[in-house]
Amino acid sequence: MRKVIMWNMVTIDGFFEGPKSWDIDWHEYAWSDELEQLSIEQSTSVGMLLFGRVTYQGMAAYWSSATGEIADFMNSIPKVVFSRTLEKAEWNNTRLVSASAEEEVARLKQQPGKDLFIFGSANLSSTLTQHGLIDEYRLGLTPIVLGGGNPLFKASPDRMKMKLVEARPLKTGCVILRYQPERDR
Repeated sequence: MRKVIMWNMVTIDGFFEGPKSWDIDWHEYAWSDELEQLSIEQSTSVGMLLFGRVTYQGMAAYWSSATGEIADFMNSIPKVVFSRTLEKAEWNNTRLVSASAEEEVARLKQQPGKDLFIFGSANLSSTLTQHGLIDEYRLGLTPIVLGGGNPLFKASPDRMKMKLVEARPLKTGCVILRYQPERDR
């Protein structure tokens, strides 16, 4: 069974972007050769990327014309974008799904292959979290306080206890945190 892994950069105060969509210039505080190498290593276990519409459109606009090893990976890997408003998905190797994200992701998890990764896409992540479909949360905790923005974790009536799997500090002060949800047994 494939795992669903959510990977995001997040500020100390819990935001994955600033007050405006794609306000992520603060990523530069964490970006380094170390984080680039981690991204390349991590890509070997990724079989497909999952996006919400907003993140998909931003990623497609950036990566479709970028070059380098990570750009090659981003442009060649299969992708699924979940949207009820997008009419077509034009980025290379992308399939558009307008039906239930939780049903499609549950189906994808049952297929053989490498893991499914979510980048950005806080609303999609929230939906999948509510349905218990995310198996691991990987966060690049960036040493900055934005003071406002779009929170990575959306309000929910439920608490979710996490188990720390790994904490890896980087030279930039960014800490890579890996958590798994503690499911009821």
